Amino acid sequence: MTELRSPLQAQVVQWLVAPGATVRTGDVLVILEAMKMEHELRSPGAGRVRERFFEEGETVGERDLLATLELAAVEGDNGSKPAAQVAASAIRPDLQRVLDRHALTQDAARPQAIARRHALGLRSARENIADLCDAGSFSEYGTLAVAAQRSRRSEDDLQRNTPADGMVTGVGSINGELFPPERSRAVVLAYDATVLAGTQGFRNHQKTDRMLGVALKNRLPVVLFAEGGGGRPGDTDMPIVAGLHVPTFASFARLNGQVPVIGIAAGRCFAGNAALLGCCDVIIATRDSNIGMGGPAMVEGGGLGVFQPEQIGPAGVQHGNGVIDVLVQDEAEAVAAARRYLAFFQGEVPFFEPPDPLALRNVVPENRLRVYDSRAALEGIVDAGSLLHLRSGFGLGIHTALGRIEGRPVGLLANNPLHLGGAIDADAADKAARFMQLCNAHGLPIVSLVDTPGFMVGPAIEEQAQVRHVSRMFIAAAHLRVPFFSVVLRKGYGLGAMAMAAGGFHEPDAMVAWPSGEFGGMGLEGAVRLGYRRELEALPEGPQREALFEQLVAKQYAAGQATNMAATLEIDAVIDPAETRDWLVRGLSAARVAPAVGAPAIDAW
Repeated sequence: MTELRSPLQAQVVQWLVAPGATVRTGDVLVILEAMKMEHELRSPGAGRVRERFFEEGETVGERDLLATLELAAVEGDNGSKPAAQVAASAIRPDLQRVLDRHALTQDAARPQAIARRHALGLRSARENIADLCDAGSFSEYGTLAVAAQRSRRSEDDLQRNTPADGMVTGVGSINGELFPPERSRAVVLAYDATVLAGTQGFRNHQKTDRMLGVALKNRLPVVLFAEGGGGRPGDTDMPIVAGLHVPTFASFARLNGQVPVIGIAAGRCFAGNAALLGCCDVIIATRDSNIGMGGPAMVEGGGLGVFQPEQIGPAGVQHGNGVIDVLVQDEAEAVAAARRYLAFFQGEVPFFEPPDPLALRNVVPENRLRVYDSRAALEGIVDAGSLLHLRSGFGLGIHTALGRIEGRPVGLLANNPLHLGGAIDADAADKAARFMQLCNAHGLPIVSLVDTPGFMVGPAIEEQAQVRHVSRMFIAAAHLRVPFFSVVLRKGYGLGAMAMAAGGFHEPDAMVAWPSGEFGGMGLEGAVRLGYRRELEALPEGPQREALFEQLVAKQYAAGQATNMAATLEIDAVIDPAETRDWLVRGLSAARVAPAVGAPAIDAW
């Protein structure tokens, strides 16, 4: 005799067998209900139901005897529970409804909208995400959202024409072939310009806030495809007036210095979309993009004139003024640049190709007055093909770039003798200071290549607030927690050279010079004219005075040679240019990144 007992306190809902009935193994005998949930009790074997002890509607306690069974052989019973009646591949109606709903969010459901997008030479939000993220790695959040316009549009209309409320959000893996999952995961936000012009709706603000919380909590980088027209006035489903209480912008800005934040702009990016873009660490934009804090409608509404979208913040202007960090041809190139940029903040790579070290010996001309391209020095130091220039259209007096040295990511600064002889003006100082903040926030060591006569001077430059701008370099350097290495290629004069050396020649972890290095408290020619004015003016203008001037300059030059600086311990060493990379490798292996104190900030500018 086999007993059937209740596994819990419950109510008997339905008996499916009567006393005397024959049952097989796995047949449902009785259904119990507890906490609004039904529990099926099945027969442990084949045989006959002998007796039942509770009726339907009665309450039973845990372990109460419900029925007894007399086990016996039953034809067709194999001693095991019956196979599932529904094939695993079958789709139930509730699942089919969800699948149909998801299908409406995909590009294939809106062929005309996608065709118009492609006709413009642009890609859809989902196409960009598929290109950015490793195959199969993207988990989408908020897929089924629609615009908050139910009071003015049908549910079918909203589902078909406002999928995901115009913004695709989720978490995916980027560069997973190079880095493990804990370093390759990133939050991706992509405004969909085919849905209500990529405007910021009530629900896509909610989706953005949700994803920003995930990013901050898990310290995940964020990639934003920012194309769109800003705030959307047509959402009517919520009782608000202006919507200025949304937390999106504060939440997005809160990521600053915490995680890498990458913005990508193609097409038109105006108003609120541009505000988020401006909060990004780096802005990658296509040549046909337009970026502005107000689009044509807002400009016209403000009584400022009537303009076409293409007239507002074109890429050429925004690259030259420093808004755009990396200017690319199209979205495919933008995505590739984003993957490449993010990799610098995901860690070291085990493979690299070193450059020819001997090439560095010929970077600086023997003629000390001859200009040259210091980007060649950058290329000669980093792993082949790893250099990525940032803000190359702005602040031309200083190059800023990311690169790798034996697989380790670093930030690089270099004076540009082709612009103002390497003198540091306001734009170059702003560019350098912000770049130091970027490297500091995300833990990248900095290598600074110095060739400057100092800060730019004169009445015209002072009209640009030169005093404040150049001083940003000292303040940014004073707050660095990352290793800093300086290499003087040629001129190391005055305060400008000190700023390129983190504030002073003994501030870097290593301060070295090439044999072409020359030093002084200010430019040699200026120092002679000031320091020897009386002697020079004692001679008549002409060859005699010029001869004395050249003699005094030569004397100053001899005194300020790199070897003399090393002899007085004002710099650490004079090295063969071909040894620069090895010197840096050894320094990087010994130096350490200090823990961040508070939240290191990166200026928007």
